Amino acid sequence: MSCSFVIKDLNMIADVANSIINYTSPNKKFALFGEMGVGKTTLIKALSSSLGVTDIVSSPTFSLVNEYNCNGDYKIYHFDFYRLKNDLSAYDIGFEEYMSTEDYCFIEWSEKILDLLPNNVVKLYLSLNKNERVINVNCKNE
Repeated sequence: MSCSFVIKDLNMIADVANSIINYTSPNKKFALFGEMGVGKTTLIKALSSSLGVTDIVSSPTFSLVNEYNCNGDYKIYHFDFYRLKNDLSAYDIGFEEYMSTEDYCFIEWSEKILDLLPNNVVKLYLSLNKNERVINVNCKNE
C-alpha cells in the first residue's frame, strides 16, 4: 500500500499525522527518509502527539534513542541514526530488541540501517518541493 500527503502549511501537520497513523495501522515501526531539514523530527513530534504523548519530543541525535510514554498503554521509541557509523552501533543499543516490541518506533536516518529494518516497517519518504512538503508512505499491512 502506498499514498502521499502534501503539507502546504505547518498547521496541516497534525491532521496528516493522524491520517498516517490511521492509514498504516496496525503497523508500529516507521522508517523516515529525507534530506537534512526536510521535517523528519517535526513529523515525529506530530505522530507522537497524535498517539497521546504529552512530553516534549526532541531529536535524540546524541543519545541515539529517546523514550516516551503514551497514556500508559505503550511506549514510543524515537531513534536518530544521523551520527551512526555502521550497523554494529545499532546492535550495541539493542535496536533489534526495540523492533521486537509491540511499541511504536520512529527511526530518523533509516538509510544507515537498511539491513536491520523489519519487513513490515512503514517507510516515510519526505521531500521539499517549493513551499510544500511531500510525504510518500509505503507500507505492508500485517
